[in-house]
This record gives sequence, structure tokens and C-alpha cells, in this order.
Amino acid sequence: MYLSHRSDVILSFSNMAAEGSDLEDLSSNGLMEGPSAPEATEAVQPPTEMEEVSEGNGGEEASEAAAATAYNMPLVENEEEEDGELPADFDRLWKLAHDNPQDFSSWTDLLQYSEQESHMTASRRALVAFLARYPLCYGYWKKFADLERRAGYTNKAQEVCVQGLKAIPLSVDLWIHYINLLLGTLNMNLPESSHCIRSAFEEAVAAAGLDFHSDRLWELYIEWEKEQGDMKAATGVYDRILRVPTQLYSSHYEKFKTHLNAHAPKDVLSAEEYEGLLEESKQIHKTEKAELAEGEDELPPGEEKEPTEEEVIPKMRELLLARREKVYQDLEGEVRKRWNFEEAIKRPYFHVKPLDRTQLKAWHSYLDWELTQLGGGDEKEVETEPDTMEGQEEEQKEGSKRSGIIAGGDRRVRILFERCLIACALYEEFWTKYVQYLEPQSLYEARGVFRRACEIHLAHKHTMHLQWATFEERHGDLTEARRVLESLETSIPGLAMVRLRRAGLERRAGRLDESEALLRDAVVQAKETPHLHAFYSIKLARLLLKLCKNPSKARGVLQEALEISPDNGKLHLNLLELEVSGDPRGSPEGVQQCVTRALAAPLSPRTKILFSQRGLQYAEDYGTSVQSVLTVYEEHQKLLKELGNKKRRAENGDGEDPEKMSKGEDGSAVPAPPPAPPTMPHVPMTTPPPPMMGGDMSAAHAGYAGYGSWYQQPQYGGYGGYQQPWNYNQGYYPPS
Repeated sequence: MYLSHRSDVILSFSNMAAEGSDLEDLSSNGLMEGPSAPEATEAVQPPTEMEEVSEGNGGEEASEAAAATAYNMPLVENEEEEDGELPADFDRLWKLAHDNPQDFSSWTDLLQYSEQESHMTASRRALVAFLARYPLCYGYWKKFADLERRAGYTNKAQEVCVQGLKAIPLSVDLWIHYINLLLGTLNMNLPESSHCIRSAFEEAVAAAGLDFHSDRLWELYIEWEKEQGDMKAATGVYDRILRVPTQLYSSHYEKFKTHLNAHAPKDVLSAEEYEGLLEESKQIHKTEKAELAEGEDELPPGEEKEPTEEEVIPKMRELLLARREKVYQDLEGEVRKRWNFEEAIKRPYFHVKPLDRTQLKAWHSYLDWELTQLGGGDEKEVETEPDTMEGQEEEQKEGSKRSGIIAGGDRRVRILFERCLIACALYEEFWTKYVQYLEPQSLYEARGVFRRACEIHLAHKHTMHLQWATFEERHGDLTEARRVLESLETSIPGLAMVRLRRAGLERRAGRLDESEALLRDAVVQAKETPHLHAFYSIKLARLLLKLCKNPSKARGVLQEALEISPDNGKLHLNLLELEVSGDPRGSPEGVQQCVTRALAAPLSPRTKILFSQRGLQYAEDYGTSVQSVLTVYEEHQKLLKELGNKKRRAENGDGEDPEKMSKGEDGSAVPAPPPAPPTMPHVPMTTPPPPMMGGDMSAAHAGYAGYGSWYQQPQYGGYGGYQQPWNYNQGYYPPS
């Protein structure tokens, strides 16, 4: 954001570049280098500044589109083969990296090989592709810039740094590398060059100056101002850094005192502050002189001597340091609050290796604490007693406000989140937490976080994409929600939950035709995977039955699915449910056909019993004649006897498979215990349950006169809680 116009600025100074100048080689070992300062993935600005940038770029849509392509922007356009053909193994390593882009070692092998071959085109291609996928590796941005600079392309080197700072604006190391590149390539004899360098410093401290480890950037800025001979500007930078909690705050204050003592106040202070301080010092000087002259004759009016500037310089320095001492004390209090949190963070830079739980907990604790500061909650020190420190903390808060210390508030929360999203870029929990913080403030910014997470760092984490789609749907942008889900399904095909989420989105939008089309397409694509085909078929059938009110289409979907998966009990059950839910006066044979199909299918005995029982229930409830009910009943009894015989054979050990024999303690083979007999599942019933397998089928039958007694059984009122199996022979069916 801070660099939206940096390319134009650089090009305007291209004629000032000293092509042959020697620049100190600042290249590093890239990712494995332990940085002295953490970085973050996007510059943080006050809301007013962000609005100005958005308006300048044509509104939020243009800014969002630019942010989306910031990481993937081609750094080299219309590139020619400068070094002839690519090295021999380049294509092989390139293919390995692109076939498995999540394998970081494949990318590093490609980069190392290209560097060893000293092939400019190969190195460029490898770095562009790598940094598009891993933009937080600031060391490789530095390597890329050094590669272009050594080849004599200083403008391209600057463009590389600009692109890197768009990707990771809180990288103190990359900002310093960029500024040193400008210092080594711009013609400093031109007045415009100083303006360009100062603008770069201002952008750097605006983007990364609030980082706890930004000390080197501030120090470089101060030293450069001193080299320019502008001591007042150096004092201004000192005053700014003394209001930012950083790691080396004490060192900055000591250097500031040395700076004030080494120069006359007139040379280091602004005109306004100097005049005010001079007047105050003279008044104090007069008062002190008058106290010393008590008892002596007073001089006539008009003959008192005004103290000279030289006489009051010690007093001016004393007053100046007293004012800064108060600011320093407030700053020290803010640093002390954060010190333990900062010490707990051991890896503030990006790496593909996972963080341990201690590090993740440290980031969570730090973020939670900073959020309490924003909300005015009680501060939680790690090693202090809250009872004894409460009054001091309140006093420090008030003192920090009076001193202008940048502590707490929205800016610091955002800076900390951005720092966290470098070290924890591969952990979606932190992205989600950041979105939850931003969403009440700005949907545009929350959407930007989702975009960065899903398009760059968590491209293969489907749960983050699903959260993004839900976010867009919740806020009414159905077009964007569709785009997110379609993009996810394209990049990670075959995820059932994504296809169901797409169908659900269309259904909730009232587009049942689109929802049906998505499910039908899923059914067609899943024909080679029977269980997935059955899953989608059931979903489609339910949509057609419940919402489209088209049972014939739903029946056709399930019947086609049964042709592919005849052994899928869920398909049979859903088809039975469809038939049972229809009008029994229309086609009562549909239920019995469904039951017959299930009994002929290769289903488990338990499932067959369930279907037979449901068929009997339906016949009893809706059968048009007693004979039809008795026919179904006889078939049910045959099934129970058949399964009961199988059960008894299993209990007697007939036909034991030698491979199922287990060995006893003495090593001899003994029959394995028989499997547990099938048990009846609990199914809501409209009639009493059938007899348990193995029950007494020859119990005394009662006549038709006992039919009414069945309804008078006390347990019927709570038929779902029968304690004993019901015998269908009792009071209804004649003896066979």
C-alpha cells in the first residue's frame, strides 16, 4: 500500500542511476538466515490513509484487484533468452517443483541449481515462480535484487525490492536492503536524490517502524540525516523513536542525550521549540539570580541585564533532557509490559517447518493481551503481582497518553497480527482470528485477509476457502461466494463438501435448477466411485423429493444408483422411505417391490430383517386385504427361520474355516468364537416389533376375538419403549 506509486518514483530517477557504482553486497542466505527483526505481510495504515489510497486507485474494487495480483505480478516481462539454452537439469527440477508445489525442498533444489549454473534466465524464472508461492521468504527477494544488480540491471533490482516490499512490508531487513540499493545507485549530487531517499525512509518507518525489532531501521535513518548535516531532522527522528516501544529503546535514549550534548540547542531543535525553551530558561535564570541577590540593592528598572544565550545553554539542556526523561520513563513502562511476550517468540520469520505448541501459545497469548489493551481491559504481566502493579499500570497508561507513546490501539493490534501472520502463515487459526477482528471494522480489509490467506499461503486448505465463501454469502456477495467455491473445486477437485456447499448456496439463493444441476453433474462424475456415486444420488433424490416435489425423478435417481451399487443399504433405505412417504392409495405395490429388491440384493442379514419388518409394517397399516397382509407375514416368518438356522449353525461351529481357528494357550487350534448374532436396530414403528430371532414361533394362537386386546396392552401407549419382544402370533394371525 505504501509502495503503490514507488515504481513511478524509481523510473523518474532512472537517469540518476550510477550503473558502475559498487554497492556493498547485502545478500543473505535467504530463508535459513535468522533475521534480527520479524516481518509482516502487509503494511498497516490508519483508516484515513487507506481510504485515500483506495480512492486514488479508483475505489475499493481497483485496490482489491491490485492487492490480489501484488504477489504474482511478473517481475520480468518479455524476457529474452540472454544465456542461450537452459541448463541440462533445469527442466527436470522445474517439473519436480511444479508437480509438487508444496514440497519446499524441490524449490530450493531448483534455486540452488540455477544459482550454481550462473544462468541468468534460469535463476530469474526459478525465483519468480518460487516467490509467487512463498512471498514471505525475504532472503530470496534480497538474492533476486542482488542478482539483477550484479548483472547491471539496477532498475530491475529496484523493481524486485518494490515487489518484495508489497508482499512483506514489515520486513526491516528488506527495507534496509532496498534503501542501501538506492544509496548505492542514485546520484547523490542531485538534490532530487535526497528527497527520494528521505521518502523511502518515511515509507519504511510508516510500514515497519512500529515493529518491536525495528531499531536498525530507525538508526539507519538517523545516521543518514546526520550525514546530510541536518541535525534538526535527526532530532525529529529521535523524538519519534522515543515514542515507539522497541527492543533497544534504552540505547536510543543514550544516543539521543549524546546528540543533544554534542550540539548547541539552536542546531538540533526546531525554531518553535528552541524559542520556547530559550524564553523559559531565561525566566528561570532571572529567578535564580534574583534569589541569590536577596538583600542587595536592586538595580533601577531598565538596567537589568538580559542573560545571553551562552549563559542559559546549560539550563536549556537541563530542561530539554527533563522533558525527554519523562517520555523515556513512560516508554520504558510500555516496553516492560511487552518484554516477556517478545522474549517468548523464538522464530519471528517464516519457515515451512511447523511451530511447536509453545510458540503457537505464545502468539495467541500476545495477541489476546494486545486486544485487551485495545478494549481497555486489565493488563496481564507474566511475572508481576496484579495487586501491587495495578496503580502503576493505570499511571503508566495516563503517562503514555500524555507523552504520545504509540502503545495500544488499533495500529499496534494490526502490526502484531501482521507479524504473527509471517511466523504462523501456514496456520489458519490466526488468519481466522485476524478476520474476526477486522470484520466489524471493514469488510474490505477482512476480505483482503481472506484473499491473502486463500490465494497465497493456504491455497490447499479447503476449510479456509469455505470460511471465505461463508463470509461472502453472509454479507450478500453471492457472486464472490460462487467464485471462491468454484476456484476451490478447480484447485482441489473431488471434495464432496465443496460440491455440497455449492449446491447449498444455490438452493439458499432460490436457484433449485442450479442446485439440481450441480448434484446431477456430481452423480455423473462419480460413476467410477460407487460409494461416492451413491452418496450424491441420495442427496439429489432428497432435493428432488423434498424441495422440487418430484418423487418420480427422485425414484429414478435412486433406481439408477442401485444398478451401480446393489449392495448399498442406504440406497435401498432411501428408496423405501420415498415409497413409504407416498400416497398408499396410489401404488401400494411400490413398497413391496422395494422390499423384494432389497431382500434379493447382497445385503447383510440384519439389513434384510429391517426391510422385511418395514414391509410388514406397511402392509399391516395400509394393506387393502387381510390376505395380502398374511402373505407378507408368511414371507417374513420364512426369512426369520432361515436366518435363525444360519445363526444356530454358526453357534454349533459347523463349517468352521481353518483360517478362522485361533490358538489356545498350549498352541493347539481352537475354534474362534462365533460372531455376535444380528440384533434388531431401533426403528420407530407404527406396529409392534416382530419376534426376536430364535423366539418361540409355536406359541398358542388366539382367535380373532382377541384382536382388540392388542390395543389394550399397557405398553402400546409407549411403543418405542417395549421391554419384551412382541409376538405377532398373539391375537391377530390364525395358526398355520
